[in-house]
Amino acid sequence: MSPLRASVNCDLGEGFSLYTLTDDEALMKTIHLANIACGFHASDFTIMDKTVQWAKEHSVLVGAHPSLPDRQGFGRREMIMKPEELISCFVYQVGALCGFLQKYGIVLNHIKPHGAIYGQTARSDELARAVVSVCQIFSTIDHPVSFVGLAGTAHQRAAEDLGIKFIPEWFADLEYSQSGELLITQVHDPVKPDVIRNRVERLLKFHEISTNANTFIPLDYNIDEVTICCHSDTPGAVKNAELVKSIVDENNYRLSRSSV
Repeated sequence: MSPLRASVNCDLGEGFSLYTLTDDEALMKTIHLANIACGFHASDFTIMDKTVQWAKEHSVLVGAHPSLPDRQGFGRREMIMKPEELISCFVYQVGALCGFLQKYGIVLNHIKPHGAIYGQTARSDELARAVVSVCQIFSTIDHPVSFVGLAGTAHQRAAEDLGIKFIPEWFADLEYSQSGELLITQVHDPVKPDVIRNRVERLLKFHEISTNANTFIPLDYNIDEVTICCHSDTPGAVKNAELVKSIVDENNYRLSRSSV
């Protein structure tokens, strides 16, 4: 069993106008990757600007978190969209974020689809190739853009086919079915700290995914790294992220010592 390096990511900037979803600045202190909302499920120009500024202040790598155009449903309702239409939908949103990245002298690190389209593209090779191809559009020779998605799905296949670095993602605050399918809910329920700890330690120590049936599925997709997501709209998000970060830091320290 090869060592599994880990990072922590969070979906941020998901408020709107005077309304805030969580303490984005506190979360920014506990993560490695920030997936910043681009306006179609949440955020606006003021929130996007501030979130990017916080990312720079805390040396967090920034990714775009584009969505289906579904602000009312927070991007968590499925929609039929042709591949070429989906590409334009994503280019529009990622382009908006890149304007703020340029303002603060930051480069785009990755793209991670949000909500319903995350699940749709994981199941469809055609849609997955569409969204992964957007990474090519915003990549440069000096700064290639990675894609964050589900290992062993159309996400990974599309990234490998198109030559885009794939960053496998696993979720600390969502459940997985007995078949290993991620269960994406519109409203996230609170998760007890012990449950999160057990899930994360199981993943990093044994390379196994915990399911909602109290069974475990091997993570056997030939990967040696994973980024662990803590959603900002899950109750207790900051505490969740702090807990996951502490486990990840311990895991990565152990790996660094074993390689000396």
